Amino acid sequence: MAKKIVGWLVLVPFCALLIAFALANRQLVTVNVNPFVAPLDPTAGYGIPLFVVLFVVLLIGVLLGGIATWFAQGQHRKRERHWRREAYQLTQELDKQRRATGTTSVSTLSEVDDVLELR
Repeated sequence: MAKKIVGWLVLVPFCALLIAFALANRQLVTVNVNPFVAPLDPTAGYGIPLFVVLFVVLLIGVLLGGIATWFAQGQHRKRERHWRREAYQLTQELDKQRRATGTTSVSTLSEVDDVLELR
């Protein structure tokens, strides 16, 4: 519920401001990818609306931030995979031991509930 409130109170006005900014900045700016061309050369660069340039830069920043976060969280994902694999192996071993001793199979969730005294 809080995410919806934040979405409506923050993101919607932010999007409205971005749309207003785009409408107010439709003039063409010269974008040049060659740093060795004279700046006053009329054939140098491309004429692109200012809001497109800013939105592209914003998009590139978001993508680079997402990639950096993904790499930073790699260690956490690796640990999570390890613990999931170990939990699966231990569950399989426990089931095997129960079958070998003839113990009736009790659901794992009810055991956890009993240990945590949730019932």
